[in-house]
Amino acid sequence: MFTLSTQLSSLLERLRGPAAARRFGRLRRGIEKEGLRVDDRGRIAATFHPRALGSKLTHPHITTDYSESLLEYITPVYSRPDEALEFLADLHRYTYRQLDGEWIWPASMPSRLEGNDSVPIADYGTSNVGTMKHVYRRGLDARYGRIMQSIAGIHYNVSLPDDLWTLLKTLDEQEAMSMGEYRSARYFGLIRNFRRHSWLLLYLFGASPALDTSFLPDGSVPKGLERLGENTLVSRYATSLRMSDLGYQNKVQDQLKICFNSLSNYVNTLRHAISTAWPDYAALGVRDGERWNQLNANILQIENEYYSDIRPKRVTRHDETPSQALEARGVEYIEVRCLDIDPFATLGIDAQQTRFLDTFLVWCLLSDSPWISDEECDHLDDNRRLVVEQGRKPGLELNDRGQVREMAEWSHGIIADMREVARLLDQLEEGSPHLDAVDALAPRIDDPSLTPSARLLARLEETGEEFVDAMLAIAREQAETLASTPLNRSRQGMLDELVETSHQQQRDIEADDSTAFADFLEDYFARARETRALTPMDMTPPTGERLK
Repeated sequence: MFTLSTQLSSLLERLRGPAAARRFGRLRRGIEKEGLRVDDRGRIAATFHPRALGSKLTHPHITTDYSESLLEYITPVYSRPDEALEFLADLHRYTYRQLDGEWIWPASMPSRLEGNDSVPIADYGTSNVGTMKHVYRRGLDARYGRIMQSIAGIHYNVSLPDDLWTLLKTLDEQEAMSMGEYRSARYFGLIRNFRRHSWLLLYLFGASPALDTSFLPDGSVPKGLERLGENTLVSRYATSLRMSDLGYQNKVQDQLKICFNSLSNYVNTLRHAISTAWPDYAALGVRDGERWNQLNANILQIENEYYSDIRPKRVTRHDETPSQALEARGVEYIEVRCLDIDPFATLGIDAQQTRFLDTFLVWCLLSDSPWISDEECDHLDDNRRLVVEQGRKPGLELNDRGQVREMAEWSHGIIADMREVARLLDQLEEGSPHLDAVDALAPRIDDPSLTPSARLLARLEETGEEFVDAMLAIAREQAETLASTPLNRSRQGMLDELVETSHQQQRDIEADDSTAFADFLEDYFARARETRALTPMDMTPPTGERLK
C-alpha cells in the first residue's frame, strides 16, 4: 500500500475544484520529432533535403537537425495533445508527398551507414546565421564524429499557463518573490524531480535495445552487446542505447555537473563552458584559412551542445543567447529530451504517452523538490545508466538518496502518486484520459515484455530479421497508415505557402548580410558573455510562437 506524502496530499486537496481544473486544462505542449530519410535498402539517404519542403533555415515546422538527411518536425503549441499529434501526422503526410523512393526511419538508432562521411552535414545556405549552424555541426563532427549525430529522438515541450502560476504562488505564500523569480524557481524544482525519476521514463518508453553493426565501423562489439544475426547487435536488458555511452554522451561535459539547483547556477555554468578553452579541442584547430573546423575551442561551442535529458527553455529574441533569455525573462517552458522514437507508434509517440508525460511532469512540479547535493547528483547519473543498460533485468536496484530500492517497488510508489495527480488533471476532461494512460502503462513495471524495448527485441528474435530490415518494413507500414488518412486541406495550403515564403526569407537574410563571418562570430560571442538581469515582465510567448 502506497500513501501520498503529506506535502503532496495537502497541495492536491487545495487544488481540487473547477477553478484550478480550468487552469491545468490549459497546459501547453509542443512536439519535436527527428527522423532519418533512408533509401529503399535501409541506407541513410545521400540526397539533399527536398526543396519542395521549404528552407531548412527558416521553415518553422520542417527543418533538419544535424544531418542533411535527418528531418526535424516542430509542431505549434497546443493545449490539446491530440491536436499536436494530428499536426505532426500531417507533417509526415506532407513530407511523403515530396519523397521519391525514400522512407522516414521509425527508430532512434540509425539506419545502415557507410562510415562517418556517409552522414552528410546539413547546409543552411550562405548567410552568417546559416554558416554558423553549419560550422557548429562541423565542430560536432570534429569532437564526436558524425555517426553519433545520426541518432534521432523526440523532444516534448511543456509550459504551464500564467493563471496557474498565479494560483500556485498564492498557495505557496510567496508574495515577496516576483512572478518571474517564482516561476523559474518552481520550474527548476520540477527539473530536479524529473532528474531524480527520469529513469522511469527510460524504462517505460525506451525503444532502442538494438543497432546495426555499421554504427560501430571498427567492427568492435562493446561490452554488454551481443550479435543477433549477421548485422545486428543487441543488449539483452537494455532499454535505450540512444541514452547510453554509445549515444548522446560526452566525457568532457560530464565535469560540468549541472544538477539544476537554481537558474543562476545553471546559467553561470553554461556561460563558463562556452568561454573556457579545452586543450583537446584547441588541438583540432578552429580554422584552416577560410575553412572553419569549429566555432571555437571551448568546452561547448554554444549552449546547444550541452546534452541533458531535460532543459529549461525560453524563446529567444534575435540578439540573445538561450542563457541570456533565461536570465532576462526567466524560464518559460521545459524540454524533455530523453524520449526514444517508438517504432510501434506511427508517429514515434502517441496520445497515451503524452497524457502520461503530462501527469509525470505535473507530479514532478507539485512534489517536494529539495536541492540536489553533489553526492545525489552522482547517484542520479548511476540510476539512469543502470536503467539504460539493464532496465529490464529482474530485481534491478537503484539508489534513492542513499537508500537502495528495488526499481519495481519504487516505480509502483511513483505510479500511485501519479494516479492522484491524474485525477486532478481529469477533472474537466471527457472521461479520464490521464488516469487511463497511467493505468494502461503501469503493467509494464511488473511485465517488462510489454515495454517497447522488449517488444523490439522479441520481434528480432522471433522473426530472425536484421534490425535494418525490420525497421524498413515498419517504415513502409507507417507510410501506408499515414496515406490512408488525408492531409488536412487547410494545413496543406498553409504548408504549401510556407515552402515559398521560407525560401524567400532565406534569400532576404542572405541578401541583407554585409558582415564578414569572422566579425559576425566575434560579435556573437562578445554578446554571449554579457549578463542580463531578470525583469518582471509578461513571459507569455506571442500567439503562434513555437516552443523552440
